[in-house]
Amino acid sequence: MSSFQSQHKLPLKNGAVGELPIIYNVCNFAKPAAGKPALLSLDDARTLFHEFGHALHGMLSNVTYPSVSGTGVSRDFVELPSQLYEHWLTVPEILEKYAVHYETGEPMPKAMLDKVLAAQTFNAGFATVEFTSSALVDMAFHTRGPVDDPMAVQKEILDELGMPASIVMRHATPHFQHVFSGDGYSAGYYSYMWSEVLDADAFAAFEESGNAFDPVMARKLKNNIYSVGGAIDPEEPTRLSAESFPIRRRC
Repeated sequence: MSSFQSQHKLPLKNGAVGELPIIYNVCNFAKPAAGKPALLSLDDARTLFHEFGHALHGMLSNVTYPSVSGTGVSRDFVELPSQLYEHWLTVPEILEKYAVHYETGEPMPKAMLDKVLAAQTFNAGFATVEFTSSALVDMAFHTRGPVDDPMAVQKEILDELGMPASIVMRHATPHFQHVFSGDGYSAGYYSYMWSEVLDADAFAAFEESGNAFDPVMARKLKNNIYSVGGAIDPEEPTRLSAESFPIRRRC
């Protein structure tokens, strides 16, 4: 997700005030063979929902300054809107709209859906280790002095962590673009995991309402998360209090 134009309310040279956001998603899904349909795996679909969550953060922005528009928020907070939107991927009412047979148009059979939902935590330990190792290596690189041999340092860090030989880093150093293609996620890759705490609590608020599309909760989500960008510090209680949007910050 990125933007051609960020939302803001500043006066322009032409006399107008403010600009609307122009947001886009670009996905590198595998191109189908000639004559074959373009199909997405569930993991690809999750990525699509994730990036559209970022897009919503940009499109629903309603702030004064472009520097705090949309995803212009604290790095520890930026993945909350995107990871939160992933939860709707497996809401049955959503699944039956997109998870349909490409030939018949029939929705996914309930037996298969039950298996998909039951398998959501499969390999969670593996996923946690491959992510955490990347986050810790990232943090180590950015808190040490100059490094002559990055791969030697990576091995040293993983050895210190007791990294299982059967699991590899999600992003090994040579292609770790999140932390080495810019300053955005440098020493901040861990933020995805912290955002998981926040998004789990936020979606639980919808679950507790008994309706994944509860209009009252949806309005609170828009007004307190998606539209305010970085105009309000996420730590301020006016934003994340029980009265506004009940993120309980479990650890």
